[in-house]
Amino acid sequence: MVNTDVIASVLRRATENGDIPGVAAAAATTDGPIFEGGFGARDLTTGEPMTADTVVWIASMTKAITGACAMQLVEQGKLSLDEPLKSVLPQLANPKVLEGFDTGGIAKLRPARRDISLRHLLTHTSGYVYDIWNADMRRYMEGTATPAIISCENAALNIPLMADPGEQWEYGIGIDLAGKAVEAASGQKLSLYMKENLLDPLGMNDTAFKIGEAQRKRLAKIHARTPEGLVSTDTEIPQEPEFEMGGGGLYSTVGDYLKFVRAILRRGALETTRVLKAETVDLMSQNAMDSISCRPMKSAAPPFSNDVDFVDGMKWGLSFLINPTPMSTGRSAGSLAWAGLANSYYWIDPTKKVAGVYATQVLPFFDDKAVATFQDYETAVYRAI
Repeated sequence: MVNTDVIASVLRRATENGDIPGVAAAAATTDGPIFEGGFGARDLTTGEPMTADTVVWIASMTKAITGACAMQLVEQGKLSLDEPLKSVLPQLANPKVLEGFDTGGIAKLRPARRDISLRHLLTHTSGYVYDIWNADMRRYMEGTATPAIISCENAALNIPLMADPGEQWEYGIGIDLAGKAVEAASGQKLSLYMKENLLDPLGMNDTAFKIGEAQRKRLAKIHARTPEGLVSTDTEIPQEPEFEMGGGGLYSTVGDYLKFVRAILRRGALETTRVLKAETVDLMSQNAMDSISCRPMKSAAPPFSNDVDFVDGMKWGLSFLINPTPMSTGRSAGSLAWAGLANSYYWIDPTKKVAGVYATQVLPFFDDKAVATFQDYETAVYRAI
């Protein structure tokens, strides 16, 4: 019998202490869910409670779902991991690399030395970056009036690379372009492909780019941590976007997302529903960038993210962060994980056969108190099982 009281107490204490406004969390083993709960407030202004079915912006937790859709199309032979992707997505032809700025502040660009592949996009080794963690890209975008990715405007994708494809890891917009590749290869909008091939089969009825009427009634506000404390905001992803942001546009619940991570934990199947071949999940769960390792993410936009460092040797699969050594929480070496900008997190441990999802709605990313609570939650899950 799993003792869930210790799990709940960790989360309840963090909200009662005011460390985070509200939190929802869920966990499972390969046998099924073992915990689901919500604590604190989903909106500090109104005091409405956070519950297990509260709808949250999962931001970059979208990436693994888009990656899974792309890998379905790899299985079908409609996409290739390593062939140049420009044959499917012409906008990737002739990529340019930003080498700096001249004395007049004009960007210096040169042709990239190789083509971009789907593997590059899914592993963040394409050379594409986010301006949140790259000051030179921030300068380029300001100088060219390029909109931020969160605008969901197509022009946001028209940025140069910061390195040649396959040369280094730097977190960026690659999986938004992988989402475009899913659309090109399938002939469907990303949301429709996702719904028909992943979300509906897994029963993820609260997961979508567009917030439905039923979901809006349960939607959590995103809070900003300010010198005056936590403040509720109206931050929201555009609901009529030019493109659906495969790298960060989904809204979901922890229970819905748990279904997805359980399917990965169970090598592509949830109960009797299979969405990926077992060997595909095995491939997705391995280091997919050889000797390259993840680099620290130094914030160029403090309102949106703190600095993010990594354990030495962290790798990236297709498309998950992979820890090379065991973690103090109990997580095994070779586990899969990632996060969302508003401090949502998940992990999948295929060795100990446990997975968990955690979501608060706080900016900036990698918030000390939100991360500490997540680590305490994860530790409590391992102790409970």
